Amino acid sequence: MSDTRRFGIEEEFFVVDAETKAVMRRMPQGFFEAAKARLGDRVTSEMLQSQVELTSSVHTSSTAARNELQAMRGMLGEVAASHGLSILASGTHPTAMWATQRASDAPRYDSVMHDLQMLGQRNIVCGLHIHAEFDDLSRRIDVMGRLMPTIPLIIALSTSSPFWQSRATGLMGYRLAAYDELPRTGLPEMFKTQEEYDDYVSLLVEARIIEDSSYVWWAVRPSRRFPTLELRAPDACTHLDDSLAIAALYRSMVRYLLRHPEFRADLSPLSRAVAQENKWRAQRYGIHGSFVDEERRTTVSVADLVSETVAMLEEDAEALDCADDLARCLDIGTRGTSADGQLTVWKSALGLAETPHDALRAVKTWIAQQTLQ
Repeated sequence: MSDTRRFGIEEEFFVVDAETKAVMRRMPQGFFEAAKARLGDRVTSEMLQSQVELTSSVHTSSTAARNELQAMRGMLGEVAASHGLSILASGTHPTAMWATQRASDAPRYDSVMHDLQMLGQRNIVCGLHIHAEFDDLSRRIDVMGRLMPTIPLIIALSTSSPFWQSRATGLMGYRLAAYDELPRTGLPEMFKTQEEYDDYVSLLVEARIIEDSSYVWWAVRPSRRFPTLELRAPDACTHLDDSLAIAALYRSMVRYLLRHPEFRADLSPLSRAVAQENKWRAQRYGIHGSFVDEERRTTVSVADLVSETVAMLEEDAEALDCADDLARCLDIGTRGTSADGQLTVWKSALGLAETPHDALRAVKTWIAQQTLQ
């Protein structure tokens, strides 16, 4: 089965001062040009000048993707260091203040910022995007809908945003609370066919609400540029191993759904409402929470759900040659996510720091170190 063997990964990073780890309000002159000279089209700017994105090549091998992403993180880190900068991979920057952010210089971003106003400026978040290729593009909408109950689990495993504007939020994944302020975000609508989705997009385009489907920013969506279904829900993962583990989970689940068209074929508005509740619980508790189980009409711990899901997807992960990466989802459940690591560093530093800001500086230093480890 060739579906989903080809995939790509996009990772977003904050650009920060190397010493203070404070986010850069304006992209330093020469840094982005040097990064482009080193990485070519694999590095791109994001909506805010404090962010950059790395885009992998198209891969069929998880090992090859890991090698490329690791090399790209290293090269971007070297370019950043030569300009007195560093990079941080996390869903939010612990101390960045959204009110001081500047949009990148590009016509698309000018239009988006004009439309979104303050919400665009508040969008100082970084995510992980994973593309899974399809042979039959007409099946993307069906698979997108049946993926919805798995989205909260993916969010829980990727949480890396417990801080916002120098405050502990009480959430393991605050990023989506900020990102979902934007229109056309969150879980996708319950379209059953490609025609229904196309009609939705064409309506908004004809009404001059959006220019094209790339302005639909759901947690998972059909890509406009590529023959893929694009996962957008996860926080940017501090650890590269976590990025690959979540990619393996996503790709394996897509393949499973393609092989089993009857699985979750009866999803209802209730199913979407349950997925929405579980999405919140994933943001709030990360891997330490529990999800509502519609079929069993009870709750199941995230730890148990990870084990059940990994076991269910073993055959697909083997076929995609990513079984080791899928198994790392179990490791995340044991050692914790980046959010767990950040909170551990913060709580430890609070006892020694002279000020709360010093404790957050320790968190930022930890993220920077782990990003390039």
